[in-house]
Amino acid sequence: MAELSPVLKQATPVLAERGEGVHIYDEDGRRFLDFTAGIGVTSTGHCHPKVVAAAQEQVGTLIHGQYTTVMHRPLLRLTERLGEVLPEGLDRLFYVNSGSEAVEAALRLARQATGRQNAIVFTGSFHGRTMGAASLTTSGTKIRAGIGPLMPGVVVSPFPHAYRLSMSEADAVAHALRELDYQLATTTSPQETAAVFIEPVLGEGGYVPVPDAFLQGLRERADQHGFLLVADEVQTGFGRTGTFWGHERSGITPDIVITAKGLASGFPISAIAAPAAVMEKAWPGSQGGTYGGNAVACAAALATLDVIEEEGLVANSAAQGERLRQGLEKVGSAHPEIGDVRGRGLMQASEFVTADGAPDGATAARAQQAAAKNGLLLLTCAPHGNVVRMIPPLVVNGEQVDSALELWAASVEEATS
Repeated sequence: MAELSPVLKQATPVLAERGEGVHIYDEDGRRFLDFTAGIGVTSTGHCHPKVVAAAQEQVGTLIHGQYTTVMHRPLLRLTERLGEVLPEGLDRLFYVNSGSEAVEAALRLARQATGRQNAIVFTGSFHGRTMGAASLTTSGTKIRAGIGPLMPGVVVSPFPHAYRLSMSEADAVAHALRELDYQLATTTSPQETAAVFIEPVLGEGGYVPVPDAFLQGLRERADQHGFLLVADEVQTGFGRTGTFWGHERSGITPDIVITAKGLASGFPISAIAAPAAVMEKAWPGSQGGTYGGNAVACAAALATLDVIEEEGLVANSAAQGERLRQGLEKVGSAHPEIGDVRGRGLMQASEFVTADGAPDGATAARAQQAAAKNGLLLLTCAPHGNVVRMIPPLVVNGEQVDSALELWAASVEEATS
């Protein structure tokens, strides 16, 4: 009898039968508040009626039209619609299936567009599991171990993680920019640096927002040295952080944006966007793929954009994210085991530490498992697994946030007693 790989570890004991909005139901009919959203994927909630209807209609007309063989209208419409929400000037798109594939495509494009080979990433980064993307990933050795040698040409620079560094945010930014300049002077010549990759909020690395001043510093250095600034918006994009894109509040414009996860409310599709002057430097034949831009996924993405706009989900993410943050801070203030509460929009987290400030993955795991038992589905992250993150669908309302906070408070109490 065939079984799943034994290394696939389930974060919760739930065997899901169906989903609706912010809830998942198991086979016994028990309802769970899903504050994982498929790791930030079900942006409009589980089975939003408009997304379901769009996918069902598309399934009945054209399931797959391979887009280097034939063109189809859903892909053309999605490209037009994305042009309305992408940063100004990023007007050329290439579609694939997953975040990792999109990262690989962005790296390939950056190297071909600049004629340079090196890429800079930051400590705690997560960019995917395929070989090139894993080479850019430093959120944990589990992504990199046992598969070396990894792709060369990757330089890791310190991330301005103020809490971890025991610095003010301003000092952490100054430190990280100094270290980046040091890397450019000692490890990767600016003339050999193709791009710098950054998540506007570290995902697997611990849900740490990038300070605006750091993104601005990256933009300045990219302009100065002629390398590209790549915003990995796989998890932060499509309203997750309370703005449509996670980098928006900094006022900078990246050279390449990567998007996936919440793009189609659960259907597999991802994309990179870049200005025409960059995208046209991709070498002929370097972009393609069998399933990229699948017609059903495109239809679901179009419906997702409609729902986000019609239901005001970006503003809702900001408002409910603030409500969630305040509640998490209240729980954290009552429990010294929670050393830091942080996040943006509906991307919030609590970091567990020991009495001497060391990462406490064991307590974080107990709290996450207690929450699942109590009816609230959460995930852990960070290199030591000591951060519990909350990623509810963007449709979550205040009553549901308050219910989650009650369950979280009880779960933390249970885990720390």
